[in-house]
This record gives sequence, C-alpha cells and structure tokens, in this order.
Amino acid sequence: MNKHGTALIVAFLMSLIIGLGMFVIGGNAALNTNSVPISNSPVKGNPAVAGSAPQAAQSQIDQLQGLVAQYQGREQQYRQREQQYQSQLASVQGQLDQANAALQQYQQVLIYLQRLGIIQVDQSGRILLPGGD
Repeated sequence: MNKHGTALIVAFLMSLIIGLGMFVIGGNAALNTNSVPISNSPVKGNPAVAGSAPQAAQSQIDQLQGLVAQYQGREQQYRQREQQYQSQLASVQGQLDQANAALQQYQQVLIYLQRLGIIQVDQSGRILLPGGD
C-alpha cells in the first residue's frame, strides 16, 4: 500500500469514529428524560414562572441603576478632585514663576556688581570681594 492509500484509510476511520461519537451523543441527548428546560424559551404554562421573570428583570434593572448612580457619584468626586489638583497646580506654578522672577533679579544684581568691580565670581561660584586684603 502506498502513502496515499494509507492516508485515505486513516482519514475514513477518523471520520467514522467522530461520526459515531456524534451519533451516540445526539441519541443520548434526545432520549434523556432528566433534561433541563431551555432557559431562553418563552414561558407558556406556569404563571408563577411568568410572574417571577419580570420581577427578576426589574430587580436586575434596579441593581444596575444603583451601580450607574454609584459610578456617577464617583465620577463627580474624581472631577472635583481634578479641579482641586488643577487649582493647586496653578498655585504652585504661580509660586514657581515668582521664584524665577526673583532669581533673575538676583542674577541681574550680581552681574551689575561684577561690572562695577565690587565683587568677583570665580569658576566654582564663590563670590570674592576684591581689595579686601
């Protein structure tokens, strides 16, 4: 037998085994008397079941509405907190701007004193007073 013939026989046997398995499972499901009713089927005969379905749905709706309200409350808290942080950031930015302005003024004073020869600044950043032997 060649490889082609062997492959055909193996494929046929596998298909036969899978087909028989499907047939056995389907037959078992069809003949099973202990089955559970389909949950998505429309309710026909039992008014107790028909009355409890809308109550369960309403309960679930109420629960979801409660969750939505809770999440909306959290969102509002987060927005308030974000506004607070934005305010703090603006305040700190103002302080930083003031500090930068003061630093520029100090630098201008140092440069002016250097030009007049009142002070000298060496490479390490030390300020020296010339002529003070």
